[in-house]
Amino acid sequence: MAARGKRVAVGVVAPSMRCVNRLLGLGLASVFLSVPALAAAPAAWAESAMVKVRSGASAQARSELRLTAARNEFVSFQVALHGGDAGLRGVRASLASLDGPSRIAGTDVTLYREAYVTTKQPSVKGEPVGAWPDGLVPDRDEIAGEARKAFPFDVPAGEARAVWVDVRVPENAPAGDYVGEVTVTADGGFTSRVTVRLAVVDAALPSTPALASAFLLWPPHVCNAHFGRTDCTPAELEPLLTRYQRMALEHRITLSGPFPRSPWAPDWAAFDATWGPFLEGTAPTRLPGAKATTLEYVGPLTASALADFTAHVRARGWLDRAYAQVGDEPPYGASFEDVRAHAELVRQSAPGLRTLLTTNSAELANHSLEDLVDVAVPLVNHLDGTEAPYVGDQRGTYAGFLARPGRQVWAYQSCMSHGCAYGTNAPENKPGAGWPSYMLDRSAAKARAMEWVSFLEGATGELYYQTVGMLPTAWTDQYRFNGNGDGTLFYPGTVAAIGGSTAVPVASIRLKLIRQGVQDYEWLTAVSRAGDPAFARKVARELIPAASRVPDDGAAFDAARLRLIQRYQELTGASTPTPPATGDANSGGTPTPVTPPATGGTASGGSTPTPAPTGTVPSAAVDAPSGGCSAGGGGGTAMLAGLLVLGAWWSRGARRARVRVPVRMSPRRRRG
Repeated sequence: MAARGKRVAVGVVAPSMRCVNRLLGLGLASVFLSVPALAAAPAAWAESAMVKVRSGASAQARSELRLTAARNEFVSFQVALHGGDAGLRGVRASLASLDGPSRIAGTDVTLYREAYVTTKQPSVKGEPVGAWPDGLVPDRDEIAGEARKAFPFDVPAGEARAVWVDVRVPENAPAGDYVGEVTVTADGGFTSRVTVRLAVVDAALPSTPALASAFLLWPPHVCNAHFGRTDCTPAELEPLLTRYQRMALEHRITLSGPFPRSPWAPDWAAFDATWGPFLEGTAPTRLPGAKATTLEYVGPLTASALADFTAHVRARGWLDRAYAQVGDEPPYGASFEDVRAHAELVRQSAPGLRTLLTTNSAELANHSLEDLVDVAVPLVNHLDGTEAPYVGDQRGTYAGFLARPGRQVWAYQSCMSHGCAYGTNAPENKPGAGWPSYMLDRSAAKARAMEWVSFLEGATGELYYQTVGMLPTAWTDQYRFNGNGDGTLFYPGTVAAIGGSTAVPVASIRLKLIRQGVQDYEWLTAVSRAGDPAFARKVARELIPAASRVPDDGAAFDAARLRLIQRYQELTGASTPTPPATGDANSGGTPTPVTPPATGGTASGGSTPTPAPTGTVPSAAVDAPSGGCSAGGGGGTAMLAGLLVLGAWWSRGARRARVRVPVRMSPRRRRG
């Protein structure tokens, strides 16, 4: 008897058993081979900030993310899209707010279109070349507040693209659970929604970070990128340079000397009016009261110029953040004789002005420079290295230097992490290992790792030699010193490139990841100051066994950060919001204890979720074979459709989809 109206597990109407046998007699293999695979539909899914969504990424089935943050902390995530077989046209995305105990909206929520840089040779042997996501074109920019041309954009057929989302938790946001929804639309009626659940913990990050930073910016590169020449006057360039500094402070780093070098000395009244707000904490940054943590002397190394600068910054209360670099990587960038002469000049003519030198403890001792250098800045490769004499943790070798009053150890990374311009690649850069790296074709984890290593090695500051090295060609080419992105963390937000009417800097994904690393350093410091430095160090060391062994697992960084937040709450008695009831523990998870997933699944960034089937069930019926099998008005047609769908799924690699076709009806169904 036909089982009218009954449904099998594939969701189609069942025909009679006689008809089933007849259909099976056609030969499933011939049926599957004779019908083309069903078209892959476009898709949108939630993605961690710790995954670089390359154009060849596969569509995922993840509609929700969970995030955790303190007040005055930034969190980021992505909405990734796949064009399917037909592609997407006119893609737009929006996130009106996150709502909970209060509302997070306006300038605290920013969406970006991810732009891609096409690499022609890898920074590290074995990394794929091609399109890498990095530049972030804002929907409405953070500096001038103007609408830009992030949207609409297209997703080519068979390729993936992504939208980056930044959320800053306001400094007065009550602790609790917040929920928002990113809506993605495209031409032809495509609509998809991604839910984000944010747990705000009862804590706040300071606007000025504990980790000092001196990221350099060479003004002529900015002049060239925005004006097409290198001879801009201060009046032309300074308004733009202040926007770069503002963006840097909002990413928790300091551009230590972004002001024009000529003429020197500057008009101090004009200098104070332009740059004073960044040093005083009165600039209109989204991090209220954020102050520059460093101030570099960039004038000539003459006694009178040094004395004039020092007198002025002392009078303004900025001397404790000021420094003069007395040499760069001796004996390569300067001789040790020149370093000594410069340091002695600063000591004699500018008492109180700190001296900084990029060198390590061995060189300080070998050249008797401990009394002339206040801030030693060794390579990360020399702080926890793999080659003699810097093998292993080198913190102990700085004990004598740090015992002197006012001495500090900072750290920096360079092309030493990928091979510089010598045509070689560092042997430690193997899959799942390698140094911290700011190259755009390295993992997100490696861009976030430097500040963790700094904490482990006792460094209280970070230096980076350049942020605009390839700014004029940043949108298309950043290959420098054998690395893609070496010395370039910004993009030129010209009107031609991003729209609007005001030129602004554009952030890179790497700059966002550095900001996350600085915030991680803040949590490490907070746990230490709250009474458990051993726990903070344990978490960091379990994450990064050695500076040369940074994992590529972004989920591991998020899980480690959560452990720090939980421990801080235990130490301080801060309240913990009730975790959301549903959703994936992505990109930060919940403030309750988290057990990282073993493999697969739809858990956080860095892991590879199980792909969803790319075929879709058509709404129109497929013609039945001749012979006229029918049951209950079309059961044979529906059964064939179900078989074809199953075959299409199987042929497209969806064996994990758990599609079940019962071989016989249950007794209850037979009686019906």
